[in-house]
Amino acid sequence: MKKISMTTWVFIAMVAGIMLGVVAPDFAKNLSPISNIFLRLIKSIIAPLLFGTLVYGIAGAGTPKAMGRIGAKAFAYFIPATTLALFVGLLAVNITKPGEGLTIDRSAKLDPSLQQTKITVAGMLEHTVPSSIIDAMAKGEVLQIVVFSVMFGIACSLIGDKAKPMLEFCHSLSEVMFKYTGFVMYLAPLGVMAAMASTVGAKGIGVLSSLGKLVLTLYGALFVFVVFVLGFVALVIRLPIKRFWNAVKEPYFLAFSTASSEAALPLALENMEKFGVPKHIVSFVLPTGYSFNLDGSTLYLSLASVFVAQAAGVEMTLGQQLMMMLTLMLSSKGVAAVPRASLVILAGTLSNFNLPIEGISLILGVDALMDMARTSVNLLGNCLASAVVAKWEGYDFKEPVPEFD
Repeated sequence: MKKISMTTWVFIAMVAGIMLGVVAPDFAKNLSPISNIFLRLIKSIIAPLLFGTLVYGIAGAGTPKAMGRIGAKAFAYFIPATTLALFVGLLAVNITKPGEGLTIDRSAKLDPSLQQTKITVAGMLEHTVPSSIIDAMAKGEVLQIVVFSVMFGIACSLIGDKAKPMLEFCHSLSEVMFKYTGFVMYLAPLGVMAAMASTVGAKGIGVLSSLGKLVLTLYGALFVFVVFVLGFVALVIRLPIKRFWNAVKEPYFLAFSTASSEAALPLALENMEKFGVPKHIVSFVLPTGYSFNLDGSTLYLSLASVFVAQAAGVEMTLGQQLMMMLTLMLSSKGVAAVPRASLVILAGTLSNFNLPIEGISLILGVDALMDMARTSVNLLGNCLASAVVAKWEGYDFKEPVPEFD
């Protein structure tokens, strides 16, 4: 009997979780501690894994000049990709108009942090640099860990042989953490089932009835973006799509079912390296993209902003919508720098354009369902970004690689 792959187990767990949430919602919504334990185990991997892979990758295979070139190429891809995501969301929401016919409850009470948090360019830049790497690792600040690790790796490469003991340590650390990831992934189906069951049990399938058009618009827009934008990019760089999907499908379903980019990061790093993206490229581009190349989140932000305007009965001209897109292009680049990032960015955008912030209360009921979709597309877009940068660096993916589970 053929061995059942981990991807299949994760998919089975997703279906089982949905069924459990529908059949026994009171029991299912109490399963969140199980999914939280799984996510905490995953988060424990990220800091040491990023530090080990980045330092060894940069000092062992990269140079300061090479890393500068890789960074420039990464951002040359990030900017147009996220811009296209914004416009796909804008086009979708104007075609389907999911906000029409809904009313906004002006008395709705929201978390004060959504109204008080202000996103500024200076604040985002300051947030990228850690005051303490220990504190950054403890808080799981991925971008700060990347910045420190890149600088540390460059320093190691500049001092030559004196850094060999450190490089050996980082190499061993990364290999151990990949093995540790394998142990944790045995718990993935259980964590996925609990996450899906608690979400469906708490929110209920019925929540889709009133806001189904919004959810379907988002899922449809993300599908169009993946097929026509990411698919076009894959064809242009002649990516072996079947092998690429084999590499990303397991972290993709993991990101979808847990609505957590962090949950999928260790596995995505490992699988993209197996796919053929060099360690120093994938370990830099993937985590950096989690702050600057969130295709799913930026598409959601453009769609949600106009949705609130439609629900409030505010007619926005094309010029106003384009100005909103420009604002989102800048503010969404700091989307990973704050907790509950997408909602905070959305609240700030609504305030800037005098739209009722209470409109977020409409979205909250189905935000968990939309979060799963946008998070998985974020992961997919960043995996593709690492392949694009590797291709631009002269690597190809024609050689056979190990089979994926």
